[in-house]
Amino acid sequence: MNLLLQRFRSLGLLSSTALLLSHPTPTRSLSSFNMAPFLVARSGTTITISPKNEASQSGLIVISHGLGDTAEGFADVAQMIATKMPHLKIILPTAPVQPVTMNMGMPMNSWYDITGLDERSNENCNGIDASRASLQSILEKEHIDKNLPYERMVLMGFSQGGALSLFTGMQLRKEQKLGGIVVMSGYLAAKSQFSITDGFHDVPILHCHGASDPMVQIAMASKSQAAVKGMGATNYELKTYPGLVHSVNMDEIGDIHAFLEKILPDSDSHKVTLKDPSEMSVKELKEVIRSAGLGRLALGFMEKSEFVRLVQDHRNGKL
Repeated sequence: MNLLLQRFRSLGLLSSTALLLSHPTPTRSLSSFNMAPFLVARSGTTITISPKNEASQSGLIVISHGLGDTAEGFADVAQMIATKMPHLKIILPTAPVQPVTMNMGMPMNSWYDITGLDERSNENCNGIDASRASLQSILEKEHIDKNLPYERMVLMGFSQGGALSLFTGMQLRKEQKLGGIVVMSGYLAAKSQFSITDGFHDVPILHCHGASDPMVQIAMASKSQAAVKGMGATNYELKTYPGLVHSVNMDEIGDIHAFLEKILPDSDSHKVTLKDPSEMSVKELKEVIRSAGLGRLALGFMEKSEFVRLVQDHRNGKL
């Protein structure tokens, strides 16, 4: 265990799920979700949860984990959301491994460098622009490939991932205005580099924070809200949870679900547009199959028609 993890364990901060620097939270066995209305696919370090019937998708959430964690850390939370809102596709990327100054320069999964927990150190976020570009590329790919409007997309994240979601979501291009942003135990990172894109001032922001958080203290959450509202944001809600440390609980998940139901309800008029499998190239078909986690079912395929039939069955919810 590295020095920083030892420090947080000594402070009693590694006992709850989804902590800032915890090891990846064990996810539920996929076999327990056989009857669930979604599919779980793993590609490299990214987890994608999508409707069994691909054509029923009408929204997207991208969830960014906290410092030192991986996509696995919030897979269970994503599955809870997908169970109640099966029209959503949820993508959970994993941050790159890079040296973290606060971790004695040792490498760990991190969206950007963190030099300390004080406000002055919070301005030193080397790498945040690269991670911002990564999230933006995920949103753009969904828009281009599926014709999903940006207003049907939400960025969501915990701690450092929440800070990245806020930093990214409020600074996208004018035509990329999101349906909302969810910040869990996060903060405004790199304030001197942050501004709100024209027309984005009414983007709904839900900031959930433990009142007893010893890492990102509630005072920082309040200051973040005040700073963003001071720049003109008109729809920034901060909800606090008594006794909650640097973690999430079921009350918070319930509030997030209610927020998502409000901004991303199922919508027939926003169903994704899918390319006819018969018009796809074999390369495109293989990409769809890989992304859906169906590679094992395509073993031994030789003819394009076999790939087409598999994709069609997947989209029709027959698998």
